[in-house]
Amino acid sequence: MSWLDDLDDDDEPEFDEADVRVRPNPKANRPRTKRRPAHADARIARVLGVDRGRYTVLVDEDLPDERAILAVRARELRKTPIVTGDRARVVGDTTGDEGTLSRIVGIEERTSLLRRSADDTDQVERVIVANADQMLVVVAAADPEPRARLVDRYLVAALDAGIRPLLVVTKTDLADPAEFLAHFEGLELEVFTSGREEMPLDRIGAALVGHSTVFVGHSGVGKSTLVNALVPEARRATGHVNEVTGRGRHTSSSTVSLRYVGERGTGWVIDTPGVRSFGLGHVDTANILRAFTDLDEIAQECPRGCTHLPDAPDCAIVEAVAEGRLGPGGPARLDSLQRLLETFAKRDAAGPTRDAAG
Repeated sequence: MSWLDDLDDDDEPEFDEADVRVRPNPKANRPRTKRRPAHADARIARVLGVDRGRYTVLVDEDLPDERAILAVRARELRKTPIVTGDRARVVGDTTGDEGTLSRIVGIEERTSLLRRSADDTDQVERVIVANADQMLVVVAAADPEPRARLVDRYLVAALDAGIRPLLVVTKTDLADPAEFLAHFEGLELEVFTSGREEMPLDRIGAALVGHSTVFVGHSGVGKSTLVNALVPEARRATGHVNEVTGRGRHTSSSTVSLRYVGERGTGWVIDTPGVRSFGLGHVDTANILRAFTDLDEIAQECPRGCTHLPDAPDCAIVEAVAEGRLGPGGPARLDSLQRLLETFAKRDAAGPTRDAAG
């Protein structure tokens, strides 16, 4: 029996607020709040590049690029990816004076997002660029040899992101690209060819005006050389191809947004590091066939639920290729499509491995 059991109702102890003991705050600071300021004075800036937690941004796109300023991300955005091409809300010192630093407090809604994954089974995304509306795929006619299947992957990724693809074939003075280009006959794909002595800068530049164009390509294909010719002040590092391995050396180590200024107007060139592979693990499987526009049109004649694989019965695409209706590049295009479809069929059957990152 405790001492409380011996108490009568009239003997119950009385307490008031003076009996409450409050532990003092040793840090003497105010408790944190989840409320954040509205930042009504924030200015919209274009993210030109990212380097070790520092963001180069241009507050007014009509101003010269040398007016770009440095910014850091706000604490509340620590889990939000900020990439080249983003339109960010910036507060703080936006003068660009030496030693100043502004702060990114928000990201405007993106119109597009180009992504890739490590491989076709990895559904974790690597964001490349935001708000691009064109993709310029750069390949070499030789040194290194062009890879049609890698270009197919770029086309699938572009379509999945809602971006218009373009194709540039460089080093045409070393080899005739006709056989390679036959792979893409029937596609609504604008193609430019470029040699050492003849670069169609006017034609390519005209396609860049009014657009935000991301340049992608295998290492060593001349992508940085083309960027420097279009934007002379870019001074992007250029490299060479290893004579033993036939592989290009990575020269561009970061993604940067550069202003293109031509006789017909201006645009944005987004240069990216060269890659030797381009995983599509994040892509919607339905967009694979749509990237092969000529095959997709024929697929409308296929039986319902057709897989378009070699053993698919009555597949209209397989029959069209066998009959030679798609020209000399038809068999290679069908083979490329079926390889992708087989890879994704295995992935979908195994189920997702990890959630995709934003």
